[in-house]
Amino acid sequence: MLVSKFLLSSWLPDFVLGPLDQTSSSSLDRFLMIWNLRPQSRAFRFVGHVEAVTSVQFSPDGHLMASASQDRTVRLWIPCIHGESSALKAHTAPVRSVNFSYDGQFLVTASNDKSIKVWSVHRQRLLFSLSQHTHWVRCAKFSPDGRLIASCSEDKTVKIWDAANKVCIDSFTDYEGFANYVDFNPSGTCVASAGSNRTVKLWDIRMNKLLQHYRVHRAGVNCVSFHPSGNYLITASTDGTLKIMDLLEGRVIYTLHGHKGPVLSVAFSKGGEKFASGGADAQVLLWKTNFDTFNYKEVLKQHIRRIHTDNPPHLLDIYPRSPHPHDGKPQSIEVSSMITHTNIYNLRYCPALFSPTSPRRRLEDEVEPAVCTVDKRIGISPALGNALGHIVEQLDVLTLTISILEQRLTLTEDKLKECLENQHKMLLQARQGE
Repeated sequence: MLVSKFLLSSWLPDFVLGPLDQTSSSSLDRFLMIWNLRPQSRAFRFVGHVEAVTSVQFSPDGHLMASASQDRTVRLWIPCIHGESSALKAHTAPVRSVNFSYDGQFLVTASNDKSIKVWSVHRQRLLFSLSQHTHWVRCAKFSPDGRLIASCSEDKTVKIWDAANKVCIDSFTDYEGFANYVDFNPSGTCVASAGSNRTVKLWDIRMNKLLQHYRVHRAGVNCVSFHPSGNYLITASTDGTLKIMDLLEGRVIYTLHGHKGPVLSVAFSKGGEKFASGGADAQVLLWKTNFDTFNYKEVLKQHIRRIHTDNPPHLLDIYPRSPHPHDGKPQSIEVSSMITHTNIYNLRYCPALFSPTSPRRRLEDEVEPAVCTVDKRIGISPALGNALGHIVEQLDVLTLTISILEQRLTLTEDKLKECLENQHKMLLQARQGE
């Protein structure tokens, strides 16, 4: 594993991996930094905000960079040596997050003024606001196709918005705490929330239900990031650790130690071969991964095909619904830290962990026996061990079944889209014939 450290002068609220071997970081010291990952390349520091910079993101083509700040402004930067920028002003309180749409045409921002605002990037003006949250909005993200917006607030809700009609179409309520961060999976079918109550939750926005519920951190979760394949999720927590979840198996597979203090942000690179983390210890750690045993090129092709769609049909057209609160008690997969902490390893000492031999792997098969020692003080009888092994086998069967059902559902959606498109063409031909 490769770990690179960049020392900064203050905390790192956010950063992003750019498309051109670059990493951009924002900090409480009011500066933006662009780190060139190529050897013998300089880092650039941009000055413009007058208060702490809370969020930063590259545009999809890498030609622009957006930042949000506690000075109530959003800035658009040209990531060059001069660092030219222009300010967007409309929020009346500190701005928490900034996010580009997939085509780079629009920008969505979240603020402590309880509002979400959508901007035109080229015109550099405000288009509209979304204002149904009743407390500070901590994060807002576009879906991969740009038609939906997910937001989370300290009012303990995660809301899904129709960007075209400017209405809230769904609301998920968490009565135990609020979400610090929210993001869509690469296919746009689920959202993940990072909870202040130490939980990570995955919500299916098609079925309006909680899919997976992880309790694996000892403190609040500050950020999450999906692997481009959609099969893995990495989390950053105030407990000083990063954890990687295998979403197909529904369990934690890796725990990373490296930061000396809370980990505030984490992000996978576009191809998934690297990820970076930033923390309160004023460091950016760059990690190199090597668990791409799946044919992710084919997976990414499917995701791109789902992103670049015509206007109809879409999730909103196939599953029309009205907003409604959730009771927070749906059937879901819950992972407890009391179960998974027996398989925690420091990846700085186990580089082989990122070289699995098969998708359905067991963590203990991938490391050396000297590293993967079992505490003999845990007395487990053979009968109990056999029973647990049988349960694990049954869970593997259920996981495989769910994966197959998910693939069939995706195929059904694609077939329905094709049918609707053919129907639309036939209708146009009939009108032309008349």
